[in-house]
Amino acid sequence: MRNVDFSPLYRSTVGFDRLFNLLDTMGQPEQAPAYPPYNIERTGENAYRISMAVAGFSESELSIEAHANVLTVKGEKAEEDDEGNSEYLYRGIAKRAFERRFQLADHMEVQGATLKNGLLYVELLRNIPEAMKPRRIAIETRSGEPKTISAQKNVEMDAA
Repeated sequence: MRNVDFSPLYRSTVGFDRLFNLLDTMGQPEQAPAYPPYNIERTGENAYRISMAVAGFSESELSIEAHANVLTVKGEKAEEDDEGNSEYLYRGIAKRAFERRFQLADHMEVQGATLKNGLLYVELLRNIPEAMKPRRIAIETRSGEPKTISAQKNVEMDAA
């Protein structure tokens, strides 16, 4: 595994410590299991959707929490009362609990979640506050007199 040294970037950037720490941890081998499988889709300019396969889980067995730029999806299966009427010859449907975490960018908001056909959909929206959006700054002259361009005046006089 190759390590990247971000120290030269620390000298010329301010406030990107969280980004560099995130990149550092992403470079390390992931220890989280691959269960449950998921997709991350871009559905609009500032809209995203996480689709997660949670077959066999009901709404009451799933919880979604967003806190400090981390989205956590947890699933805990309730114990079934198996009265001894059936014996499993093969058990391939997972009943194990899971916890999946997603790092969210700044200003990402969870809009809602739906469970349909065994898929959990979490809708996300990047909502940048007006104070953070770029704005145009007007340039004023100190003399208070409007500036005129002499070339345009000459063209108008020649035309008359």
